Amino acid sequence: MGAATDGAPRTTPCWADVTLPDVEAGKRFYGGLFGWTFEQGDPEQGPYVRALHEGAEVAALAPKPDGRMPTAWCVYFSSPDAEATADGIRAAGGQVVTGPSRVGGYGTLLLAADPGGAVFGVWQAAAHRGFGKRGTPGAYGWAEVYTREPEAVDAFYERVFALTAHDLGGGDGFDYAVWTPAGEPLAPEHAVGGRAVMDESSFPAAMPAHFLVYFVVADCDEACRTARRLGGRIRREARDSPYGRFAVLTDDQGADFAVVDPAGAEGR
Repeated sequence: MGAATDGAPRTTPCWADVTLPDVEAGKRFYGGLFGWTFEQGDPEQGPYVRALHEGAEVAALAPKPDGRMPTAWCVYFSSPDAEATADGIRAAGGQVVTGPSRVGGYGTLLLAADPGGAVFGVWQAAAHRGFGKRGTPGAYGWAEVYTREPEAVDAFYERVFALTAHDLGGGDGFDYAVWTPAGEPLAPEHAVGGRAVMDESSFPAAMPAHFLVYFVVADCDEACRTARRLGGRIRREARDSPYGRFAVLTDDQGADFAVVDPAGAEGR
């Protein structure tokens, strides 16, 4: 890429949450889909509900404080210093939306937008370290940003988080990159996220840039059937890929997310 990293620390997606009009309905949907159980968060921090899978923290559900806010999943990138990351975001052409703010003794968070407009979070851990597990059924698996500004966005994440974008485009209109920490080769064990381009044929002009969060399932097709039964919708039908069989879904309140079954990866 050639963009300066400014000594940015290495990062990884460390947490995900969804803001919903109705958290109780969200508990029914995601509990039925992923087998999650739920615990109320610290009352001093508001009505934030932690989602657990087999006792490990995997995500959280939060009520929308303002009806104008989107019903959406948010992915958080780890940082050892949220204040410094906020400065880096501004210097690299992004925007800090809220924070950095201390969340009791749990950590420090901020919300930001990259140069293409996609919103993401940053988490400086204290007592709350992030995902209790990942990469297994019922837990976080992957995240990718959908943008109309790929060059600016690739340079932004390299400068802010020391990530290198590896272009996987092979023609035929396919434009996708995988991020690894600077200096690491393109390999599954190093990949921390991806970047896709929003083309006019697949994304309406009114749809903003956004992150898509993937959760691992044991059976992608069964997860799609369950999501429909629970009142969700299929935005992109299940298909095979080199990384597993996946589908893009919408929950019963309008939040988009994806499911993937890595065991169904092509070639396995």
